[in-house]
Amino acid sequence: MSLPMRRESRGLVPDLFDLLEAPLAALRPMTGQQMRLEDYVEDGRYVLRAELPGIDPERDVEISVSNGMLTIHAERRHEERQGHRTEFRYGAFTRSVMLPPNADENDVKATYDKGILEVSVRLADEKEERKRIPIEMPGAEQGKKKS
Repeated sequence: MSLPMRRESRGLVPDLFDLLEAPLAALRPMTGQQMRLEDYVEDGRYVLRAELPGIDPERDVEISVSNGMLTIHAERRHEERQGHRTEFRYGAFTRSVMLPPNADENDVKATYDKGILEVSVRLADEKEERKRIPIEMPGAEQGKKKS
């Protein structure tokens, strides 16, 4: 199974291109931050990787699956200090991704290593199941009853 992915190199200003791809996003209030994602299929599993540096996965990350949708919710907490400057982004952020139609929601695994959250979902074998649909002919039924 092949999933569409963007693989182009964007150079020095990827955030500018993100803004150009979604111009209305600039009009929405900044209520946190977006996590960057990548996905692919490997060894019969759909794999979603998310950049989440500086996050405690046990305390600050929640992963859920429901109705074909995988959702990652995370929160980066701000530590209060006197007389300091920070350019770090803090707050809660959520991303939801539609799973492939043959994803097994009962077989989901997640790992976190060096700031990267990796969630994998088993994909069921794709079988082309065809169901034969009978064709009804209302006039033919009446002809059979008269015989």
